[in-house]
Amino acid sequence: MNSFFMILVLSLFASAIGFYKYVWFISIGYGAAVAFIGAGLLVIFRNQLTIGTLFASILFILYGCRLAGYLSYREVKTAYNRRMKGEVKGNDSVNFIAKVGIWVSAALLYVLETSPVFFRLVNHKGTDLFCMIGFIISLTGLILETTADLQKNKAKKVNPRRFVDKGLFKIVRCPNYLGEMIFWTGVFISGLNVYHNALEWICALIGYLGIIYVMFGGARRLEIRQDKNYGNDPEYIAYKNSTPIMIPFIPLYSVKKHKWLVA
Repeated sequence: MNSFFMILVLSLFASAIGFYKYVWFISIGYGAAVAFIGAGLLVIFRNQLTIGTLFASILFILYGCRLAGYLSYREVKTAYNRRMKGEVKGNDSVNFIAKVGIWVSAALLYVLETSPVFFRLVNHKGTDLFCMIGFIISLTGLILETTADLQKNKAKKVNPRRFVDKGLFKIVRCPNYLGEMIFWTGVFISGLNVYHNALEWICALIGYLGIIYVMFGGARRLEIRQDKNYGNDPEYIAYKNSTPIMIPFIPLYSVKKHKWLVA
């Protein structure tokens, strides 16, 4: 359990950036926490790493650095901040107790998300087929969400006032969120044969289902924002009504109509 609390401390430390701006608990702090957890796994379990666990830990670092870096870059963009003004509460509107609650719960969620790799190391499972399949799925998700972000940035440079419907956005309206879900699905799958007891299963399931829930919540907020910005555009309406919001080939075109999915 000592190693678990060490990982939690790393997650708390990295995500504490949210005290400067509370939304960073679940954005920049999220990426930073996952990267710190990956680095922590490499150090804490340095004497028992195998190829699979080494790659999985490095993947956490790459994932976290990419996400934190991208979100940090977006934060300094004047156009983005102007567009988001009024969309989220100001930092002063959230009291300290609430911030602490968000900080601790978010940091714990990040630890639980990464717990399949942690449990593989703790339980001395090494590298096997589940580990490698999970790694490949996660790598695919990371490539997908990175590609989606690059395509969106490119499209917005060409026409910042138009919604994006090119590239991966032809398949689903939120391909970056899809990539995120694929990434964590791979992490969860990688640990299916390593959980020794009910507690380990519960931790891994809470982490996995928690991030899926968060992704649907993020898609809902994005949909509301896009409806506000493009709701009078016939092309956007046609795009929205014909392109699944997040899961390819499943005709779920709006999460607002399925409130049981999100808060």
